[in-house]
Amino acid sequence: MPQRLDQILIIDVECTCWKNRIVPRGQKQEIIQIGLCLFDPQSCLLHGKRSIIVRPRYSAVSKFCTELTGITPEEAARGISFSLACHILKNEYLAEHRVWASWGDFDRKRFRKQCGWEGIEYPFGDSHENIRNLFSLLLGLSEKLEIPDALKMLGMEFSGRLHRGDDDAWNIGRILSDLCTMTRILQKFSSSTDAYL
Repeated sequence: MPQRLDQILIIDVECTCWKNRIVPRGQKQEIIQIGLCLFDPQSCLLHGKRSIIVRPRYSAVSKFCTELTGITPEEAARGISFSLACHILKNEYLAEHRVWASWGDFDRKRFRKQCGWEGIEYPFGDSHENIRNLFSLLLGLSEKLEIPDALKMLGMEFSGRLHRGDDDAWNIGRILSDLCTMTRILQKFSSSTDAYL
């Protein structure tokens, strides 16, 4: 199947985590939530916000992790397997054939790593966009911002709960949507200016 350019799949993952980033002996940091939404580059609109809770196999959800993400051990235990989550991405979202995006490179590396040690086929193709870098480049920034700071630069506030995958993905989409809209305005302005030259 050829690559599809109709929509961009925006992904944000939450993982098991611990205070001071110290992984307890015998545990591995693993994905416990995949937040996602779809971005239509033609209309600059977002849709399809979704949270997929993933049941951990190699670690426990710590108190610190619950305080950060809102995901409790009980909620995580009711989640689906990582294998099934990857299957959903491939079959329901055609992730292998779509451009996908995240804020930074953590999500891409985490999927690669976990697929490796679980022996699961990586659900995405090679077309990954780092929206964090794109934002800094387009706005001429010398630093990489966190999602709430990028939203503030665009005159927006974070919507939902920070470090909740579906809310993070949606807010990344809002940033991309704003950049898309600005680009369209500039294109129209440029076209109308050219008409007078």
